[in-house]
Amino acid sequence: MANNELGDFLRARRSGLRPEDVGMATYGVRRVAGLRREEVAVLAGMNADYYTRLEQGRERHPSPQVLDALSRALHLDVDARAHLYRLAGAAPDERPGQILDAVSPALRQLMDGYPNTPAFVINRTLDILAANVLADALFSPFEPADNLARMAFLDPAGRHFYTRWNWAAQVTVANLRQAAGFDPGHPRLRELVRTLTERSGEFATLWSAHDVRGKTRDAKHLMHPDVGPLVLTYQAFDVRDAPGQQLIIYHAEPGSPSAQALTLLGSIGASRRQTLGRSAD
Repeated sequence: MANNELGDFLRARRSGLRPEDVGMATYGVRRVAGLRREEVAVLAGMNADYYTRLEQGRERHPSPQVLDALSRALHLDVDARAHLYRLAGAAPDERPGQILDAVSPALRQLMDGYPNTPAFVINRTLDILAANVLADALFSPFEPADNLARMAFLDPAGRHFYTRWNWAAQVTVANLRQAAGFDPGHPRLRELVRTLTERSGEFATLWSAHDVRGKTRDAKHLMHPDVGPLVLTYQAFDVRDAPGQQLIIYHAEPGSPSAQALTLLGSIGASRRQTLGRSAD
């Protein structure tokens, strides 16, 4: 990963905007896509040389006022603005911390209390740290079901499981890019990004776009080999006593075909666990 994350992010977001997107007139032929550095500086109300130094990594600690101006100039949404602040080391009350892998017994017990709903815990690098029975059954097409990014890009099951694979891929990479804002040098993140970049050209392209997105709520369109199509909605909850961990809960519309399919999937998963238990004995 590059050591100029702030500059790379600014450059990528600048290249994704056209003059007409920000109400500016355009003249002549443009050699590259997006806004020019000078145009971003004008929009942000700052000296063009200072903005150039930000992109080049010669200035790494802009003030909150400068970051606010850049957020407005580049039309950053809430997630992207928070990411910009973290890259500049100016995010209020947020410090890079260890990505925790240990899931508390209390949280595991909570997940097991949702027998009809897939529930699992991830860290910032999208490693699946713990899952209940139904989540295990949901992700059974993957071998192993270990990391959401690896599963989407490198496991052959990914493109069949995610029926809207292109959207799932974009969101997954944007989730990982958010993790880079918390701790760009984290060994696990560096290893994961290096592996995915080397083995997936599609990941490399999406990674270079510097899109940022946090997990909150979204729809999932899935195809499971045991029960067929599933349309689910997920909610993500931060685990307060384990910074970096999130509890993800999937649910289906009550009475819908997807809810019926989840019930069937739960029965299949329970039967498989019983079979495995008897085999172990």
